[in-house]
Amino acid sequence: MSKLFRLAATGGTFDEIHAGHIALLSKAFDIADKVIIGVTSDEFVKGKKTINYDFNQRVLNLKEMIKREFGNNVNYEIARLDSEFGPAVTTGKVDALITSAETQEKGIKLNEIRRKNDLAPAKIVAVPLIKAEDGKRISSSRIRAGEIDKNGRLLKAG
Repeated sequence: MSKLFRLAATGGTFDEIHAGHIALLSKAFDIADKVIIGVTSDEFVKGKKTINYDFNQRVLNLKEMIKREFGNNVNYEIARLDSEFGPAVTTGKVDALITSAETQEKGIKLNEIRRKNDLAPAKIVAVPLIKAEDGKRISSSRIRAGEIDKNGRLLKAG
């Protein structure tokens, strides 16, 4: 059975994989026949944020999580992101951009670039942020800081 979209794109650093990443990919896999998952390159991340894992390890961790959480019945490819937007900008085949509620404004910017390239706009699908026990968002930076675990459980008093 065909899904709502033929091809969707999403992306991130995927350093400390957490419940928010799983929710994002779950939505993408639910509504698209195939998903392009952009993973930021080490060079692109450099100077923007501190990460624990290099590109190859982040891709390996992502593939392992997808297999564990979604099995082998999902169709995806992983693309290296050397800029803010990857294949979602360069291919007219992408029907949808799956974002977090926090990053959905990037979709507007994406569609401006697509229009300039004579490509149809992509549908922006925003996934609600997953909150930790303290009501703040789950994020890789909070996990790296030892505040929460990957499911949002508090590890130390905030």
